[in-house]
This record gives sequence, structure tokens and C-alpha cells, in this order.
Amino acid sequence: MTAKVTRLPVKPGRPRTLATEPPLTQRVALVTGASRGIGLEVAKQLASLGVTVFLGMREPAKGDKAVKAVRELGGDAYAVKLDVTRARDIDAAVAHIEGRFGRLDILVNNAGGYFDHAGKATEADLASIRGALEVNLLGAWSLTAAVLPLMRRHGYGRVVNVSSECAARAICGEKAPAYRVSKAALNAYTQVIARETQGSGILINAVCPGWTATDMGGAGGRPVAESAEGVVWAALVSEQEAGTGDFYRDRARIAW
Repeated sequence: MTAKVTRLPVKPGRPRTLATEPPLTQRVALVTGASRGIGLEVAKQLASLGVTVFLGMREPAKGDKAVKAVRELGGDAYAVKLDVTRARDIDAAVAHIEGRFGRLDILVNNAGGYFDHAGKATEADLASIRGALEVNLLGAWSLTAAVLPLMRRHGYGRVVNVSSECAARAICGEKAPAYRVSKAALNAYTQVIARETQGSGILINAVCPGWTATDMGGAGGRPVAESAEGVVWAALVSEQEAGTGDFYRDRARIAW
């Protein structure tokens, strides 16, 4: 069942420095977990607008088909080896992007997993808990920290943390406890890092793509193209359209 989207009142204006937005054809994006599903679709939609996209994936040698599909829609696309749980991969990927383009304008922290549907909070399955936190929280945290210097260099950046409403208090249930907790932590991290970077021209927000028909989401969800649209919106949003440190679904700010 699709969760009800509750629209919140618009927040009072906050001090910010409006950054000069580079043309779409000059923007460079990195999308993690981009070999399939929502990550691949986000890469496709960004490329169709002329954005140059790096597809982060654990096995880039198998990503030729994905890269070709993205290139056919517009901007350049490149596969880059990136396991977000490995510091060496993160450092190498960021250095490669910096060396090739000298900038990174968009980071979509989409890599995720450990949807432990059969898990129970009353049972401490530490392997699942640690795995969920490593990928869903610490991977996004580490990669964001690594790319922020590139964004600060040009006074512009967009970071999108792909989260989930299943971590929201209003609909939080007992299923998939490790996944829920890791996504709730990701939302909290989004608020903290957004406060620290406020006024820098960098917007950092969390986005719930909704239940989607992917390998992880299973059958019954909405089409991946529809779910990716909200992520792409946050990746390109202007400072007049959205805040920072917020949680969105389908362009609407929601509570968590």
C-alpha cells in the first residue's frame, strides 16, 4: 500500500547565499549503485538533460550495457569502480573525477541494501545490522565528506541521499528493522550535514522514491522511471525551490 504523502507548511526563510548554477551541460554527477534499478534510471534521466554522469558500481567491467544506455540519452557517461564501504574505492573514484573534470556538482547516494524483511528487532542479527549501517549510512557519509571539497571549489553542489519513508515515525513498523534504523539514521545525518554546509551553495536533502518495482522492492511497486523523478528533481533543484536538510517525496517535503 502506498503511504500517504503529508505536505508540511513551508519553512520560514533562512539565510543563504544564492550560488550561480552552472549550465546542465557543464554539470558532473556521480550516482552510486547505478548498475540497475533506481540508480541506473536516475543516471539516464540526468544524462537525457545533458549532464555528464559517472555510474558508481562495484563491478564496472559489467557496466558496459548500462553506460551505453545512458549515453544514448544525451550526456557522456562513465562507469567507475565504487564500493561505498571501501575507503580506497571512494578515494580513487573522487580522484578520478577530479582529474578528469576538476569538478563534481551532483552526488546521488543511492547505493543501498540489507532490506531484512524477515528480521526482528528482538533478535540482534549483528551481521545484518552492521551491513545496513555500513552501506546505507556510513557509505553515504564517507562519500559525501570526500566530494564536498570539489563542490566547495565552485560554490555549488547538490547531494541527494536516497532514503525511505519506512523509517518515518508515522508508518514505522516491525519489519526490516536494520534497514529502517539505517535509513532513519541517514535522515538524521542529512539534517546535521546540511546545517554544517548551509550558505555554501550546497543543498543536501533526503528523498524517498516510494515503493518501486526493482530487485529489492519486488513486484507491485510503481515504475522505476516515476520513482527516479523525485531524486532527479532534488539533484537539480534551485535554492528558490527547496531548502536543505529536508526529506522529500515527489517534490513534497514530508515529515520523518
